[in-house]
Amino acid sequence: MTISLDEALDRFHPGLPLGVALSGGADSTALLAACAQRWPGQVVALHVNHGLQAAAPQFEAICQNVCRRLNIPLRVARVDAGPAPGQSPEDAARIARYGALVSLVADTDGRGALGNVALAQHADDQVETLLLALSRGAGPAGLAAMPASWMRGGLRWHRPLLRVAAADIRQWLVARGIDWIEDPTNTDRAFTRNRIRAELLPPLQACFPHFRDTFARAAQHSASASVLLDELAGIDLVAVLDPIADAPRLRELQALNAERQANVLRYWLKTRFGERPSTAQLDELMAQIAACTTRAHRIAIRVGSGLVRRDGDVVRWYNSAL
Repeated sequence: MTISLDEALDRFHPGLPLGVALSGGADSTALLAACAQRWPGQVVALHVNHGLQAAAPQFEAICQNVCRRLNIPLRVARVDAGPAPGQSPEDAARIARYGALVSLVADTDGRGALGNVALAQHADDQVETLLLALSRGAGPAGLAAMPASWMRGGLRWHRPLLRVAAADIRQWLVARGIDWIEDPTNTDRAFTRNRIRAELLPPLQACFPHFRDTFARAAQHSASASVLLDELAGIDLVAVLDPIADAPRLRELQALNAERQANVLRYWLKTRFGERPSTAQLDELMAQIAACTTRAHRIAIRVGSGLVRRDGDVVRWYNSAL
């Protein structure tokens, strides 16, 4: 079930000192204020100025005012988050934001480096993420949506508010007289998340009042299934891998049923090369593997930034950029 912000903080036990990503919006402002109340003198605010809209300086000024009022140190990074050709603005901003947050946790103010960072995504954000994954036809890993805690870049990241509804966060702020700023892009329906928030969540609330809870359970089940699939893939990869060539053997791949072969190929490409094949690419790769009944048969298929090719009795992935 969804819980209150205070209940969420009761269950949150991060390493200290703690960095809190602060945008100036309601969610991150509430998380910062609640954490500062719990661990006075142990919290640092981290603000990333993306420079993508005219209001960016206003957001930074709001963050400075909030931190002065709460007596919390603020670290600011200014980045160019413009998208590259073929990249969505949302992805570009997310990548730039994480990179900037990593840079901000260093010991820049003499208070020591931070090993833990808290982000303010909440239950409504989790629902939006799950719906986006469904719209893309995602598997268990995608349907797991956002994890509550994970390691990345040597840091422990946390999302302590994933079971707190957005409306409850705003009520918490109003009750304490804490101001925040609304991002003007949050109402721009050119962004898919905003359309989901405005057009899908209200009827879901009307039809399924507890949808945040049930969607969260579905994401948890998918996360568990994803872990089990990875464990099975790890076992299968050991079994199919040629120890000298360090590449999967064709014969052993062909001996697996379609589901396990797809699972181990996806795992091999993800863990060894950071590549995630589309369903169409994976289906074509498996069809070419099945067709390799003689030494004359070849495999050549693009996967991500490289190519998968047959090399004798094994298949290899080659980075086409090299």
